Amino acid sequence: MEAISSSKHLIITTLLIIVASSFSFTTEATEKPYQQASTVFIKTSCSSTTYPRLCFASLVKHAESIQNDRLQLTCTALNVTLAAAKSTSAMISTMAKKQGMKPREVAAMQDCVEVLSDSVDELRRSIAELGNLKTSNFEMTMSDVQTWVSAALTDESTCTDGFRQQQSEDAVNEDDKSAVRVRVVQTAQLTSNALALINRLASSRG
Repeated sequence: MEAISSSKHLIITTLLIIVASSFSFTTEATEKPYQQASTVFIKTSCSSTTYPRLCFASLVKHAESIQNDRLQLTCTALNVTLAAAKSTSAMISTMAKKQGMKPREVAAMQDCVEVLSDSVDELRRSIAELGNLKTSNFEMTMSDVQTWVSAALTDESTCTDGFRQQQSEDAVNEDDKSAVRVRVVQTAQLTSNALALINRLASSRG
C-alpha cells in the first residue's frame, strides 16, 4: 500500500510539473507576439533614418515602453540622444583638464563643450515641448521641435569640425582624438536619427 501511495504521489507531482510548464509556455507564447510587434515597429520606423542600425540598437531596449506609439518612439529617441550629448560633453570637459594639454587643444575642447551645452539645451526644450503636444498645437509644436533638433545637430557638427581642424594642426594625442571623434560622431548620428523620426511624426498628421 505504501508503495502504491508513493507511486500515486510521484504521478501527481509529475502532472503538476507538466501543468506548470504548460502554463509557463502559454504565458511566454502570448507575450512573444506583443514583444515582436514592438520590435518590428521600431525596426520599420528606424529604416527611414540615416543610421538605421544605430537607431534600432539604441531604441529596441525600450520596446516595452515604446510599444507601437510613434510619439513615444520619438520622445525616447530624443531622450537617448540627450543622454549621449550630456555624457559626451562631460567626457570632453574632463579630458580638457588633463595635464600636458596645449592651450590650443584646451581651447578646442572648451569650444566643443560650449556648443554641446547648447545642443543639450535644445534637446531638452524639444523633449519638454513634445510633452505638451496636443491636436490644437501640433503643427506649431512640431515646427519648433524640428528647428531645435536641427540646431542641435548643427552644434554637434561644429564640434566635430573644430576637432578636425585642430587635429590637422597639432591636436591632442591619438587615443584622445579617437575617443572624442567616436563619441561626438555617434551623438550627431543619434541626433540625425531623432530628427528623421520627428520629421516622420510631423508628416503623419500633415
